[in-house]
Amino acid sequence: MKIESLFDYLSGNSYPGRGIVTGRTKDGKFAVSAYFIMGRSENSRNRVFVEEGKGIRTQAFDPSKMKDPSLIIYAPVRVITTGDGMQTIVTNGDQTDTVYEGLSKGLTFEQSLRSRTFEPDGPNFTPRISSVLHIASGKFSYEMSILKSDMGDPESSNRYTYSYENPKPGVGRFIHTYLGDGNPLPSFTGEPVAVNLEGMDNAQTLADKIWQSLNSDNKVSLFVRYIEIASGKEETVIINKNK
Repeated sequence: MKIESLFDYLSGNSYPGRGIVTGRTKDGKFAVSAYFIMGRSENSRNRVFVEEGKGIRTQAFDPSKMKDPSLIIYAPVRVITTGDGMQTIVTNGDQTDTVYEGLSKGLTFEQSLRSRTFEPDGPNFTPRISSVLHIASGKFSYEMSILKSDMGDPESSNRYTYSYENPKPGVGRFIHTYLGDGNPLPSFTGEPVAVNLEGMDNAQTLADKIWQSLNSDNKVSLFVRYIEIASGKEETVIINKNK
């Protein structure tokens, strides 16, 4: 499989929508997670990421301009500690809560998402993309998921889950909602893209590079977290276009 430059990939797409990057640093010491949101409408662009406990939540930058909070106000990141260690959930919607509740009850990541489908925003039917990072006893693995309509058919759902055990150092996987701009917006296809994380030794470096690569008109907010696999210690960076 070809390993892509994440930054070239992003800079070549004016509207990848919302995206999740998960992987491991080249030195093998850190689990990596990144999530960004973009927007074309005033309502979508009127958002910021704010910290909430060990996770984050989207919030209206100007509450007076918020027209419809559904699908755009949610907790993209939540963290749960169970007997299996620490699990960091990152998604593009309120299915973060679905996964959190499922894991709390002993369900797997895939089982937790069985109750969900793509977003009800026809004609786009935006895919729900999700990830979970598992860190326990000095070991790291992760899973990613995409729930999408079958070629735009709202009556048919396609479910894909990808599992990465002992992830390769210096490599991440990138999944996003749209192949590019359009009406309707074309959904992401294929398995998560392998991307190069070499040289991305800390959260700030990766955050700066991703932010610079996103379309300046459409980018809204970015979250990046590095988790030291041995200790669970976290470094988090949040960048908001609205300040």
